[in-house]
Formats: sequence, C-alpha cells, structure tokens
Amino acid sequence: MVVTLEEMKNYLRVDFEDDDALLSGIIAQSQQLCVDIARLSEEAFEKQKVSKIAMMYAVAYLYEHREEADHHALTLSLRSLLFGVREPGF
Repeated sequence: MVVTLEEMKNYLRVDFEDDDALLSGIIAQSQQLCVDIARLSEEAFEKQKVSKIAMMYAVAYLYEHREEADHHALTLSLRSLLFGVREPGF
C-alpha cells in the first residue's frame, strides 16, 4: 500500500477508530482507481513520487464526500494529478 491507515487518519485528522474499516476500504479502492488511471502496475505505481499525494487526495475526497461523491470529477482530477506518469492508451 502506498498510504497506510495511520497516515490517512493523521492526514484527515481522524482520531477515533469508528471509521477504520471504512477508511481501509476507501484506501484499497483509491489505490486501485489510481493504478487504473495511471495505467501502471501496482509495483510501478508505488514507485512514483506522485502516488502518495494522488492516493491521499482520492481517499480524502471519497471519505469527505462518501454520500454524494462525484466519481467523474474525481477521475478527472486524478488524471490531472497522474498525467506525468500515466502510460499511453492501451
């Protein structure tokens, strides 16, 4: 994992354990989303300098907007963040 649960809780300023399972799921989904958008393998994605900030952005967005998340807008933002490392089309 690029980002640990503790790193995300610190970043989000969450100091309780009630949402640990939710956050763990969001972290896993965010990593898969970022890997898919970057068109990289998990290993290659984890080596990129931008991977941590992209992951933190995705997790924070999905956590804060968990009831009304705009996944299209999130995808466009992540494409912008990951543009420099994104592999050309399939």
